[in-house]
Amino acid sequence: MPAFANSSITDVIATTIQNRSGTLADNFTNNDALLRKLKAKGNVRPFGGGNVILQEIAYTDATTINANSYSGYEVLNIAPNSPISAASFDFKQYAAAISMSGLEMLQNSGKEAFIDLMDGRMQVAEGQLINRMDYDSYQDGTGNSSKNLTGLALAIPDTPTTGTYGGISRSSFSFWQSVSYSGVTNGGAAVSSANIIAYMTALAIRLVRGTDKPDLFIADNTYYQYYVNALQAIQRITSDDGSGTAGGGFASLKFYGGGMASDVVLGGGVSGAVSSSQSTSGATSAHMWAINTDYFYLRPHRDRNFVPIGGERQAVNQDAIVKLIGWAGNLTCSNSSLQGVLIA
Repeated sequence: MPAFANSSITDVIATTIQNRSGTLADNFTNNDALLRKLKAKGNVRPFGGGNVILQEIAYTDATTINANSYSGYEVLNIAPNSPISAASFDFKQYAAAISMSGLEMLQNSGKEAFIDLMDGRMQVAEGQLINRMDYDSYQDGTGNSSKNLTGLALAIPDTPTTGTYGGISRSSFSFWQSVSYSGVTNGGAAVSSANIIAYMTALAIRLVRGTDKPDLFIADNTYYQYYVNALQAIQRITSDDGSGTAGGGFASLKFYGGGMASDVVLGGGVSGAVSSSQSTSGATSAHMWAINTDYFYLRPHRDRNFVPIGGERQAVNQDAIVKLIGWAGNLTCSNSSLQGVLIA
């Protein structure tokens, strides 16, 4: 490979990316309400090796429950119980490119000028990568020939009794089914400002198991607006002390219903943030997810968490260089039955 006019340029690019890797990883988790909550709980868990990501699960098989009362010398049921298994999730890979032409290198040959230019290019690449991954975190993972993140649309689907998630068939194993609450079907009327609090309460109660309960509601623009309008008659209760998602700059409220306190955050956003043809951004229209984040995880590969990919790349027939920054991993869940979604 021929030498560059300024041999230190590629080192500057590489070190700039490396120095920003931790910041980019933080920006990624802070950019998404669900991921920020997972980070606060310590549920961002890097992994290394293997051809899939395994997420351990413990579940109850109703046919093998052996817990019971007894009297005196009665024979006890000691049949094996509480199966422990694992859901498997494929690697999902993302990359963004930072390019620099030979002319741009010459025009910014001073180290400070070059770093300023490089910093600007990095910010653009970071923003585009974060926006794409944030959008994909709400989808079902089938986009771009099934190369996208396995997001909430598959983890907590509108129809939870069919399909496969994490390698486990929902139709065969009811313990792996989440809860879907339809305003029209279950509540008797389409979701609106007049009934959204009642519907959220009904959904949340279905997701309570002892001390387990939803701690995060993520809504699209429409349902978030319904919730805001439903609170107009009372003082709006916000989480602004930095401990909740509002501390990260999110439009965040609180929900008190069914004996629980949960953050309610806006998962919508500006259209076109993913591509010029993208008509929506963020959470899927007319959806609100009720999530128990104790059982959700972001699993980045420890060697591919927003770091430079490979070495120098110089075009064969162009006076330009390209550097790639990449991420690999997936979103995982260890208990689907404690997750729910409110739909029309």
